[in-house]
Amino acid sequence: MPLLPRWQYMTDESKSMVKKVGFSTLAKIFVMGIVRALLPLAVIGVGGYWAYKFLFKK
Repeated sequence: MPLLPRWQYMTDESKSMVKKVGFSTLAKIFVMGIVRALLPLAVIGVGGYWAYKFLFKK
């Protein structure tokens, strides 16, 4: 049984559009997961670099 009840009646163009939207949505979710995991590390890294430059002036 197809996920969309009218899948068998859709044109090839419509099916293609649904597939593109689905794949792009999955890709965006994947990228957002990676960014969500790495963003705190980037903030800590930049903050640490800024603190190092500020505290160890010559």
